[in-house]
Amino acid sequence: MSLTDVAIAVFILNLPFGYWRANVKKLSKQWFISIHLPVPFVIALRFIAKIGWQLFTFPVLVGAFFTGQFAGSKIHGWLKEHSGIQPTSCLVWDVIRIIKRV
Repeated sequence: MSLTDVAIAVFILNLPFGYWRANVKKLSKQWFISIHLPVPFVIALRFIAKIGWQLFTFPVLVGAFFTGQFAGSKIHGWLKEHSGIQPTSCLVWDVIRIIKRV
């Protein structure tokens, strides 16, 4: 796996966690968990991809991490305004609910 592949995986991994974070009180226990729970998975991806710990990889993966968190929270906000459902904290469940409505 290349650094780009890992960055895309990190971005996708963080979408549901950012979605969850958008639905909980800021600085609560759930808020901290939604940010920090994906970190071990990102570290595992680094080992699986064998990209190492070179300095240039950190800005790319940190950027992908926070961009995924941000995009997940924006998806939550967009669904809240435009989907006609009251979003929960689970992106997958809300997508299933929207699909069933169609």
